[in-house]
Amino acid sequence: MKKSELKDYIKEQIVDVLSEVSSEDIENQKTYNDELEKTNDLMSKMKMEEDEDAPDGDKEVQAKASKHDKIIKDFKRLEAQMKTHLELFKTSESPKNKETAKNMLKKLTPEYQAAKKVYDKIRNVKV
Repeated sequence: MKKSELKDYIKEQIVDVLSEVSSEDIENQKTYNDELEKTNDLMSKMKMEEDEDAPDGDKEVQAKASKHDKIIKDFKRLEAQMKTHLELFKTSESPKNKETAKNMLKKLTPEYQAAKKVYDKIRNVKV
């Protein structure tokens, strides 16, 4: 197989994979996003009602717990992204896809390290 034929074949494969998403999938994702937004709105309203009823001491504890929850959630999100991009790097056959995954890993690494440092601090882990 010639180099140009290989390039054409790879391009076809990429286009095939990318074109697998149907308009129905896109519409379902939009609907899901709308429902998720409604759920988040309702959850934030419920949280506000709970905060109004809480005594002052509980509000301080809740604010600290909420801050910790955000730190943990952010760390877990970054950890999942790093794992995803690492897996893409390992399994990709295309040099372009490998390069993209590597660049994303490089981009996420400082943010991940900072989040890990804060996460370890709230867990009282000595590094």
